[in-house]
Amino acid sequence: MPPETAPPRLTTGEPTPSTTAPAEAASPVEAHKRHSHTTVTKELAHRTTETDVFPARWVRISGTRFRFTAHWPATHAFFGPVDGRHQDPMVVGETLRQASMVLAHAEFGAPADTHFVMWDLTVHVDPSALLLADAAEPVEFDVVCSEVRRRGRGLHSMRTTMEFRRAGRLVARGTGSTGCTSPRAYRRLRADRLNAPDTPVPLLPGISPQTAGRTRTDDVVLAPADRPGVWHLRVDTGHPVLFPRPNDHVPGMVLFEAARQAATAASGLHPFLPTTMTAEFTRYAELHSPCRIETEVLEERPGEVTVRVSGRQDGEAVFTAALTAARPTRVRSLS
Repeated sequence: MPPETAPPRLTTGEPTPSTTAPAEAASPVEAHKRHSHTTVTKELAHRTTETDVFPARWVRISGTRFRFTAHWPATHAFFGPVDGRHQDPMVVGETLRQASMVLAHAEFGAPADTHFVMWDLTVHVDPSALLLADAAEPVEFDVVCSEVRRRGRGLHSMRTTMEFRRAGRLVARGTGSTGCTSPRAYRRLRADRLNAPDTPVPLLPGISPQTAGRTRTDDVVLAPADRPGVWHLRVDTGHPVLFPRPNDHVPGMVLFEAARQAATAASGLHPFLPTTMTAEFTRYAELHSPCRIETEVLEERPGEVTVRVSGRQDGEAVFTAALTAARPTRVRSLS
C-alpha cells in the first residue's frame, strides 16, 4: 500500500487540532482513566509470548497524549546485545510498533481482528545511552498521536511520535504512520494471496551471521546474490519472533531488519550502531517471490557512513531505507 501521509516529522509537541480527531469533554470515568495505568497484554501488542512484549503499561495524559513504561531486557531471543556494551537499537523500532498497535486497539477503537500496515518509520538513537549496564532500568516514553483518521467509530490510520528516556536521559526519538484494515477489506485486497501460509517457503542459505551483524544463523534474513552489496531476502516463516503467527506476506519489521543487516554487511562496521534509521514501505512483500536487497554506501559527512537500502520484487519497489552510523575514531599510533 502506498503511503497516504506526509513524510515523517519528528515533533514532540501536542499535535495541532487540524490533524487530530475532535476531543470530547472528559467524563468522570475518562478523567479517572487518565490517571490510571493500563497493562499491555501480548494480544494488544500482537505478540504470542510475554517475553517479546516490550511496553509494559501506559497512562492517558490527554486524548492524544500517553505515557508508557517499557522494559528492554539485557538478553532476548532476537533483540539481544549487538556487542558487549550496547543493546540492539532495533528494539526502539519494535517498541514503537507495538505501542502504536496497543493504542490503536485500546484507545482509538480498532477491533481485535484489525490488520495493520506500517507506511513509514523513522528512529533516531543515541547509542551511548543504549547500554547493557542500564538494561535493568525501565524506559519511560511519551507518545503523541496525530493525523488521526476515523472510519466510523473505528480507526483508519494515525501517526505516533515517541520520545524515549531512561533514568531521565534521552535515548531515542521515533515516529511512524500506521494504517488499519478490516478483515473484510483485507480479504478483498489480498484475495489471491491469503493461502500463502499454506505453501512452504523455500528457505535460502543465509550469509554468515558475523557479516550480517548477528550471532545466530537462524536470525539472518539475507541470502547471497550475484554481486557485492546485493542480497536476496531470506524468509523463514518458522522464526518464532519474526513470524510469531501465520502471515500471507513478509512483515514490515522483517524488511527493517533486512535493511539493518544489509547496512552492516555493506559498511563493514561491526557493530553497526545506527544513529538514524528511516524506512518507507510502498507495497506488500510477497512470500513466494524473490525480493532483491540492494545497497549504496555514502560518506556524506566526516566520521559518518550512510547506507541506502532498497528492496525490489517482481520489478517493483517494496521499500526504501537509510541507516546512518558513526565510524569508530581511529587511534593514531605513537610508535
